[in-house]
Amino acid sequence: MGNRSAAMALIAAASLLGAACSPDNSDANILSAGGWPGANSDARNSNSSPVEGSRTLALDWSRPIGGTVATYTAIAANGQMFLTSNTPSGCNLFSFQMNNGRKRFCNQLNAGVSASTPVVDGATNIYVGDAGAMHSFNEHGQPRWRTPVVGTPLGAQFTEDGNVLFVTHLGEVDVVSKQTGERVAAPLNLVGRPDFLATPDMPVTPDGAGLADCLTGGPACPVANTPAIDLDTGRFYVTTWRPGAQNASLVALTYTGGDNPRIEQQWSADLLANGSGASPALSEDGSTVYVSDNDRRLIAVDAQDGTTKWVYDLGYAPWGSAAVVDGLIVPAGGENGHLLAVRDRGDHAELAWERKDQDQLGAPAIAAGSTGYTVVRSGSHDLALLTFDTESGQTVASDILPDAHGVTVGTSIGPEGEVLTSSYIGELFVYK
Repeated sequence: MGNRSAAMALIAAASLLGAACSPDNSDANILSAGGWPGANSDARNSNSSPVEGSRTLALDWSRPIGGTVATYTAIAANGQMFLTSNTPSGCNLFSFQMNNGRKRFCNQLNAGVSASTPVVDGATNIYVGDAGAMHSFNEHGQPRWRTPVVGTPLGAQFTEDGNVLFVTHLGEVDVVSKQTGERVAAPLNLVGRPDFLATPDMPVTPDGAGLADCLTGGPACPVANTPAIDLDTGRFYVTTWRPGAQNASLVALTYTGGDNPRIEQQWSADLLANGSGASPALSEDGSTVYVSDNDRRLIAVDAQDGTTKWVYDLGYAPWGSAAVVDGLIVPAGGENGHLLAVRDRGDHAELAWERKDQDQLGAPAIAAGSTGYTVVRSGSHDLALLTFDTESGQTVASDILPDAHGVTVGTSIGPEGEVLTSSYIGELFVYK
């Protein structure tokens, strides 16, 4: 009986191991529905959540991270949070529990991880880049795989067939298996690679070179954002500043899976004056790409052929990505930037509302119920989380971020309507 019990235990363990390792390509697993899976929430980079937004928030907890924070906090469907930091030593990838702020794990990766926002799937596996690699960890922080790349992946998306798509800041485009990290298609480089046979003395560009320029989309960071992907067509969009080019470009590519998986460029539109630090965002129907540049412009582009539909002068250059819901676009803050919203009218943009009295020092997030959140200046030094009505722009509530200064780097919405933001100097705030 003892031998039989041992055999049965081994069979059960093998079955559980097989279940854990077998691929799960269901939409729920890929998209982590109910959380904030990546930098800009979803495949479209809409910075929005289907969760009903609370209009009576209160600070639940806050904690210092130990270093500056330049990326969003990703949130799994179960509420587990992930963020990266430029800490002087020790851990730079962190996970916290939503209910009490306790640290779930922390790992130390290469310094480039501080520029990368983790993306999380429905099984609470995360995918995050650092200088020269894309990594995957499970919910306990244990490594699953590491894939070497050229450059630093700043963010990632999930493809319709359940793979991980990302573009490094040096322009390498990859699609890898989320189970093994193996490439499922040949990589494509948006900026070309040097010919070391013709010029053998040419130095190799370090994988972390130019990361400081990614915050504003400067020329030293060819790809400074997370791609937006249309899951129905496999087409995805990134901004790229090619070496020597006068302007940065919005580039459309297609990932095709199946028996012959491949990555191909569809078009390139050289329209982003002085670069862009914002990720492109797609309209709900996938027909329009919204992108901003450092020449203070919000631009709507035809997703099919790259032609410009309209241009709107914001009056400032956004530091982050816009929130896009039902044709309403709420840009992120920037130097001398204020809170406003424009509506896409097809062939032109129309100012929906404007709050010149609110200096926006963060990036907006929109929840269901016409409720939006962003960080604004409150007084001469303090920052506050502003809850606003997205239809009118009117203030619903304002909650001080205690002892916070400078700017914040993104707003995320949790699965039960929690609202999260981090100050650049390195403190995480959670409102419920």
